[in-house]
Amino acid sequence: MSKKTLNTANLAALGAERLAELLIEVSTGSADMKRRLRLELSHNLGPAELARDVRKRLVTIRRAKSYVGWRKRTALIKDLRTQSAMIIDKIAPDAPADAFDLLWEFLALAPSVMDRVDDSKGDVGAVFADALAEISQIAARAPLDPIALAERTWEAVQGNTDGAFDGIITRMAPSLGDRGLAHLKELIQIFEAAPLDATEDHPALQFLRELRGGNANYAAQRKKRFVQMHLREVALAQGDTETYISLFCPSDLARPTVAVEVAALWSAAGNHDAALDVLEGARPKGKEAGRQAWDAAYIHALIASGREDEAQAHRWRCFTETLDPEMLRAHLKQLPDFDDLEVEEAAKAHAATFKDLNATIAFFLAWPDLRGLAAMIEARAETLNGTHVAPLSDAADALRARYPLAAALCWRAMIEAALWESAKSRYAQAVDHLMDCAAADIEIEDYGAFESHDAFVRRLRKRYAHKAGFWTRVT
Repeated sequence: MSKKTLNTANLAALGAERLAELLIEVSTGSADMKRRLRLELSHNLGPAELARDVRKRLVTIRRAKSYVGWRKRTALIKDLRTQSAMIIDKIAPDAPADAFDLLWEFLALAPSVMDRVDDSKGDVGAVFADALAEISQIAARAPLDPIALAERTWEAVQGNTDGAFDGIITRMAPSLGDRGLAHLKELIQIFEAAPLDATEDHPALQFLRELRGGNANYAAQRKKRFVQMHLREVALAQGDTETYISLFCPSDLARPTVAVEVAALWSAAGNHDAALDVLEGARPKGKEAGRQAWDAAYIHALIASGREDEAQAHRWRCFTETLDPEMLRAHLKQLPDFDDLEVEEAAKAHAATFKDLNATIAFFLAWPDLRGLAAMIEARAETLNGTHVAPLSDAADALRARYPLAAALCWRAMIEAALWESAKSRYAQAVDHLMDCAAADIEIEDYGAFESHDAFVRRLRKRYAHKAGFWTRVT
């Protein structure tokens, strides 16, 4: 390796004195580099000295008011990462209590920093998220008073406008312990019992909300949701499943995603009947969001309750309603030999006539059963929706080698849809599909009831002769 290559060994060979001279030289005019060098000098004097310098820098960042444009945005992110790294990597190993205080101060900077910068890309927020991920480990090594920590945590929760302290109760739970969590719960309950801030529940604001068709009690309801959310977090940290669940209102429990979460807690506590009750109260309709997780939780609870037959029946019902291939596989695994073959054929027959053609295509591709997919496409060719480009493209790509006629029918549907809708952005793709049809024509021995490739092209030229943007691309 060349001795001129920039690496640690070659630079170390220059000697400490020469390196120091070079650092002074290259840092001239660079405030960032000078700041970094001063931090390293402070660290050399001990963690207490470094902590003082980091704290000074955090104060400066907090007091800044000017907007940070895109030119200075990278420098701000670098500065924030430097301060975070000094706290986590340099101070925490030897002075965890100081590091904890500093990291908390660092996270508290988020609102003022976010007010001064456009974080549409999320990379400024990512700096605070990375710092938050480290705080519980540092707290575990710091001698923290649980009561004071509870009060600090509650203050952070109330001011968490930018998400820098998201989940802080859970993160602090080990350090809070029973005393701290109990005190935190008291603080939340005191806040709950206190009257609303007059500025939030002013009669004029209530009147305006009513005029707009909103809820006049918006402030009260928002406070209630805020309190319940954090009391639930405390209850979960305390391992108090019943209290945690009791803090959900009926409308929350009617949501499948919430019901799945609550059912998992009941199941973990061994109360499978309660898990089933809460799930049945939030049964999703059709392909409602959270359906897959709900079905999995429901089947798990049925099996845990010894209701295997009902679990098996639910698997089949799920498949018939959604064509979920994993549900069918799980169902078939529970069947005796030979019975599974008969049921599989019945399942494929059901899938072939399923009303959602995209779901049908997805099922046959995932199973996989290309023969069944080809037969289904030929049988339902008139109903193929060429605007659904993704599923038809996937089907055609899978079928082109062994079932060229079915592939061509998919391409034809997409071509006609593009021409019918004058979708010029899809013309290039439609021309490619027409070439695919021509290539498939060589492999197709019998078009059966379908028109030949030449007849298809003639029909297109007659019906869409005016689509010059398409035909000029056809060679």
